Amino acid sequence: MSQRAVSVIVPCRNERDHIEAFCRSVAAQTIPPGWTLEVLIADGLSDDGTRERLAAWCSGDARFVMIDNPGRIVSCGLNRCIEQARGEFIVRLDVHTVYASDYIAQCLATWQATKADNVGGPWRAEGVAGSQGTVQRAIAAAFQSRWVAGGALSRDLAYEGEVDTVYLGSWPRHTFVRFGGFDETLVRNQDDEHNLRIHRGGGRIWQSARIRSTYHPRASIKDVFRQYRQYGYWKPFVMKKHGQAAALRHLIPGLFVGSLLALLALFIVLSLWPGQRGQSAALIVAVLLAVQGLLYVGAAGVISVLIARQQGLDLLPHLPRVIAAYHFGYGLGSLRGWWDALVRGRPDPAFGRLTRGA
Repeated sequence: MSQRAVSVIVPCRNERDHIEAFCRSVAAQTIPPGWTLEVLIADGLSDDGTRERLAAWCSGDARFVMIDNPGRIVSCGLNRCIEQARGEFIVRLDVHTVYASDYIAQCLATWQATKADNVGGPWRAEGVAGSQGTVQRAIAAAFQSRWVAGGALSRDLAYEGEVDTVYLGSWPRHTFVRFGGFDETLVRNQDDEHNLRIHRGGGRIWQSARIRSTYHPRASIKDVFRQYRQYGYWKPFVMKKHGQAAALRHLIPGLFVGSLLALLALFIVLSLWPGQRGQSAALIVAVLLAVQGLLYVGAAGVISVLIARQQGLDLLPHLPRVIAAYHFGYGLGSLRGWWDALVRGRPDPAFGRLTRGA
């Protein structure tokens, strides 16, 4: 009986401390009978020793192949892998995620059962145990909360069914023939854009709770803010390209932060306006600004308590700052992205620097 091939595609850059453990985990995957595995890893010209370690691994396991990714960003790396992939089914993996031993097998099974154009599992975040990982655990707990994530089904660990986007993803080859590859102008959100293209073209995306993995998020609040500022920044370029948002939740942080900034600017202008009328108007705006701010602080506090009661009270001191980093990072990034997308007409290269590896 002839063997069918499944291709794993992986973008990476400067992952010296993680690449070998990742390769071991992929090599240990349980592949269904009748299928063979190839693993294509696109390295974005790493300069920290990743290339040497990866090359050594590839020389000892013929299933693994290192590909150069001179574009250095995720979308370019994925496309270089897809171009060389021989499999009829393609599975994307990332270095900073830990996978169940049957991850690839479950992707195949879900695709065979649903015939969807993209299948994947829920996005499960987890921080390291111990006191030193408290902040990262808080970041993971907030990430998983539907209140922080805007109700995204991709964070629902039990959901089974069609979704607008899915974590990582796996595709029959014909998906890329029909809908094309990843947009190489996007440093972030290239997966959301590709999924939106699938939806607009009449395709289907399916999430299965049986496809299990664990993502390790950034370990500092500052890094989360920078990461989500990038996510927010690139989202308007996706919306401009397609003339629509993939989901309403993508607009809310920008609208919220924009309204705060607008009220603050209006307050400053009215405060400088001569006469009693200007001062009275400034007072009204100040009250509106304070009410909106206090409502957000109160809501963040309530959500923090609800999360801490489930995930550990030691997280409570960190959660309000973590939640604010997610929302304000994304919101500020969105506002800057809209300016560059609509006014400047091009992205700022400063937002092309990745905040961690690939």
